[in-house]
Amino acid sequence: MAFIQQGPRLAHPLHHDRVLRAWLHATFDASERAALEADLTALGDYALLAHARALETPREEPVLTTWDAWGRRVDRIALSTTWREGAALTTRHGLLWSGQEAHARGLQRAAQFARVYLYHAASAFYTCPLAMTDGAVAALKAGGDSGLIAHALPHFLSRDADALWLSGQWMTETVGGSDVARSEVEARRDDAGRWRLYGRKWFTSAIVGETALALARPAGAGNGAHALGLFFVETRQPDGAWQDGLRIQRLKDKLGTRELPTAEIELDGLAATALGEPRHGVRKIAPMLNITRTWNTLCALASMRRALALAGDYALRREAFGGALIDKPLHRDTLAAMAAEFEAAFALGFGVARLLGEVESGLADADSVAAWRVLTPLAKLWTGKLAVRITSECLEACGGAGYIEDTGLPQLLRDAQVYPIWEGTTNVLALDVLRALEDGPAPLGAWLRAQWPVQNPDAAPVHATLDAAARWWQQARQERTRLEAGARGLALTLARCAAATLLARAAQSAGTHGDARPAAALRRFMEHGLLRLPGSAADECAAILAQD
Repeated sequence: MAFIQQGPRLAHPLHHDRVLRAWLHATFDASERAALEADLTALGDYALLAHARALETPREEPVLTTWDAWGRRVDRIALSTTWREGAALTTRHGLLWSGQEAHARGLQRAAQFARVYLYHAASAFYTCPLAMTDGAVAALKAGGDSGLIAHALPHFLSRDADALWLSGQWMTETVGGSDVARSEVEARRDDAGRWRLYGRKWFTSAIVGETALALARPAGAGNGAHALGLFFVETRQPDGAWQDGLRIQRLKDKLGTRELPTAEIELDGLAATALGEPRHGVRKIAPMLNITRTWNTLCALASMRRALALAGDYALRREAFGGALIDKPLHRDTLAAMAAEFEAAFALGFGVARLLGEVESGLADADSVAAWRVLTPLAKLWTGKLAVRITSECLEACGGAGYIEDTGLPQLLRDAQVYPIWEGTTNVLALDVLRALEDGPAPLGAWLRAQWPVQNPDAAPVHATLDAAARWWQQARQERTRLEAGARGLALTLARCAAATLLARAAQSAGTHGDARPAAALRRFMEHGLLRLPGSAADECAAILAQD
């Protein structure tokens, strides 16, 4: 009988993820873990089901039907099976509401993102509207409109699938992109004094959400970001039809995340409610971005973990050059290098998630709040880039099979490319880090030093790198162009130092139980280097890019 290679099999994402299980043990006490176990197990079970289904059935994508058979405008969007299952899973297992539960130690966000981490890779990016809905909760709370909060939050945090609302995020326009200050969608008062929106939004993720938060410029308000307002809209009428003034022009044909319905829309008088005074809308979306960027980080981790799990299992099943791939020193070294980077990223991502819960609960001191503001964009930008690199390496680790569509592996790479783009590209986030640093990286460095386990010999390289970053900033701040040009290198350096610090804490906790694996991952991660500061001057960049 001819040889047929076995494909990689997905082990249970909860039971066979030692990094996750060690973190759960270190973070929650026995009673808290017991309370989480049912949801986490169920989400792991669903991940296995969804993975098997994806390999056995044709891939589903959303389909827009603009007109019905009789010429009526319907803009009906057919969704995939996985998306139709999303509301029930969300409400049953607390993917949204658990993040808002009170917890004496501020661990509600840690518990929520453990759920998200297990669900994401199976969700066909249903986690995208969940992230935006979670962000909308934060924005509405910050806005302080008690009537709007009472109206929307029970739906956003519902435990009943039929009552659940999702929120979209309508920011991007053709003229602006990340530069939302150039937004042209206009808000005008009608004869009854209600706001209505007019214009075109070029990229609206999860258009099927029942609500959205939209930036718009009040008529006559002037130019610039400060003149923009933030508006809440409901997209559906009671009978399920679209609201008057909302038309879907087309669904986007994207590289990845293809199950996620992303649309271009035209607004022609869509009713809206301003969140507070219709000014400083960009400032008002900041609470939402802190949430959605954390979701982006945790989802990037989930994708990395899925790719590593499949590449690792394939290495056990594939024989080449006289033995199993896992026994080949170079292949084993390659997998270990990726796993060490992932483990450090995991420590940083879940460290930010835990900090978020402590900040929201009022349990974080001023230094921790300041560190969280910097670590949130740092974690997002670094894990976004790392997810692309690791998924690409994992496809390569599967050889030619990694390039074959119906193995399911290429989709991992296409989908991963979204992480460094959504919620701010790497460069946009790096500039955000500059603004968050204010007085430079020294305060963050002091906070990280305070987190480092006592008498750990691996601390010296991290502290030396933090000192180098502080010196670079002091020199570069004298010339704004140099500071901006080096922002990405500075951010990546600080992210790696933060990841090493939090991984060191995890290694110390595991070491007390006789588990030396996190310490080995820490040593390997630090061997890859921490320093990513730029070396090229502005004139060198100009010379490199110059054309004849």
